[in-house]
Amino acid sequence: MERFDRTLTAVAALLIAVLGFLPIANWIPGGPAIPTWGDLLGGWWSGTAIVAGIAVVIAVLTRTVAAMPGEGVPAQLASSFAAAPRLWTAAIALVALGIYLTVAREVFSARPLLIDEIAQVYQARIYAGGALALPAPRYPEFFSSFQMVNLGGQVFSQYPAGGPAMLAIGTLLGAEWIVGPLFGAISVLLFGALARRIEPRPGVALAAIVLFAFAPFVAFMSGTYMNHVTGLTWLLLGLLGLARLMESPSPRIRDGLLLGFGFGVAATIRPLDAAVFSVPAGLWLFVRAVRRGAWAPLIASGVAIAAPVAVLLYINAQTTGSPLLFGYNAYYGPEQGLGFHRTPWGDVHTPARGLELLNIYFVRLQSYFLELPIPSLLPAIAALALTRRLSAFDRYLMITAALLCGVYFTYWSDGFYLGPRFLYATLPMLALWTSRSVPLLRDRLGQGSAGRSLGIATAVVLALGLTTAVLLRAREYRSRLTTMRWDADAAARRAGVRDAVVLVRESWGAQLIARMWAAGVGPNVAEQVYRKSDACALERTLDAIERARPGATTAEAMLRLLVADSSRLVLSPYTVDPTNRLLPGSAYTEECVRRLAQDRRGFTLYLPLVLAGSGGVVYARDLHGRDSLLLEEYPRRPVYLLRPASSELGAAPRFELLRRDSLLSSWREGR
Repeated sequence: MERFDRTLTAVAALLIAVLGFLPIANWIPGGPAIPTWGDLLGGWWSGTAIVAGIAVVIAVLTRTVAAMPGEGVPAQLASSFAAAPRLWTAAIALVALGIYLTVAREVFSARPLLIDEIAQVYQARIYAGGALALPAPRYPEFFSSFQMVNLGGQVFSQYPAGGPAMLAIGTLLGAEWIVGPLFGAISVLLFGALARRIEPRPGVALAAIVLFAFAPFVAFMSGTYMNHVTGLTWLLLGLLGLARLMESPSPRIRDGLLLGFGFGVAATIRPLDAAVFSVPAGLWLFVRAVRRGAWAPLIASGVAIAAPVAVLLYINAQTTGSPLLFGYNAYYGPEQGLGFHRTPWGDVHTPARGLELLNIYFVRLQSYFLELPIPSLLPAIAALALTRRLSAFDRYLMITAALLCGVYFTYWSDGFYLGPRFLYATLPMLALWTSRSVPLLRDRLGQGSAGRSLGIATAVVLALGLTTAVLLRAREYRSRLTTMRWDADAAARRAGVRDAVVLVRESWGAQLIARMWAAGVGPNVAEQVYRKSDACALERTLDAIERARPGATTAEAMLRLLVADSSRLVLSPYTVDPTNRLLPGSAYTEECVRRLAQDRRGFTLYLPLVLAGSGGVVYARDLHGRDSLLLEEYPRRPVYLLRPASSELGAAPRFELLRRDSLLSSWREGR
């Protein structure tokens, strides 16, 4: 077994090193790439050189000193942790909770900023209101949004039910923003309980808990509404149950229930991640049951995992019409799934592209995991390379990590938000192996100058990361997505806007996409057509479709004709919208010229306003002449236009009171 373990760790170290240190994506033409590779490489070399230089100089200067100040602190902390591990873990989790709450408020303004977050909060509010979906509006083009499914007369989010259900707890408490921090802190507690079981050295277990709790990637993600946070919490609960079963000579039913329920709830949040963790665990339980006759924990885990999954399948049946049809499949179509095929956006996902994405994920981990002046994966690689024996649980974790990478190798989307989020579930394992690196290296280097240099380098790395890179990253995140942070409800109250219809002026391109949705065209086809069409030609075709109302199939066929000249398209030089495309030699109609002029006067995003609407305010997308349909629905309400004062980036939207008679007159005249 030792030979097998050495081979396994060597292969793992080699693969992580290859994917994390080589610009493979840049070597494969035609796909995603790492645009800042030169800067990254230069930063790694300079950061490592600085850390090594400081460590060597201090070690040389103190070679005659018997003991450095603070040199005995790690051993003292390890002893203290060994004496009261639960108290230590609880204290770390409490501090982590405070940091996560601070990140949520001060860095992310306690608001959902990414479309994924908004869609899940939208669904959470539906659940908190006692429903599984909302009735579809009569004119969905005014209210439709990305990642919202309009199917069978119902509107609901594309995401599996578990993630929004977790956020619904915050909705009922009136504080949705605390859900991520709370579950992040619970994850620390669960990882602490897990680390104490799978790592026999108290100092390493303590270091792993601290590293996981305060890793920048974990801290920043825990301040968001993303389902990766809640999903990892339930995965850790399942892992704790599995660890208890592995260490016990007489496995208990309650540990099987813990394993099954944790993985089962995780499956309602992130089904793929849960499958990666639960299938190897189930196989291990089955083999153990066959060998020892311990069937009760296996049966208990199966029942426990089936219960939450059954709820998920029921919700699918009530929303998409089929237990096995998930919202994202209903939204994107069959092109959403795993495998090498055409993606919803029209590109083709190939093995080469999968390799490129994996390479990009691991390169991103080098920065976003720990935000250190050295590559973040270097300590874990060193620990893997130096390890000779593995526990059964270590082997299990390595298998799940490999399976997780394999799954996302076959998935077409580039999962980036605050880091490579598709690999978020590997962070507990990375924290564990990173913590093992120092004692393993110290055993090799001994207690002399080399060993002292290692200790100094560790302290320098952590100090520089905490005082520079982490703060810079927090400042970077705080300055982003200013439009998404704008509080429409508060602004409406200040402006005296109540019981009104507010027409939200989006870009011309966003209006074109919404009009394609209204014609019955799926979001994936609409996105493809918009990306590969001349905007004015698309405007004219949509005008014809809206007059003739030919049906979704014919409308889609008419729109697909526009992409024939996609290879000749250029970015339009006449607009402030960088997504607007022009076919050289084509002419803008008078209507298209008006749309360009409106864009230059300023536009905003409808997406964050999906969650707004206090005080009886109805926010709807401005579609010009089609707005008359909406005003018929609300004949007695005042009408406002919401748009920025200019097209300047970050300009705050403002409410402009409109006159109904003037609107009707301008629509009749084609304006």
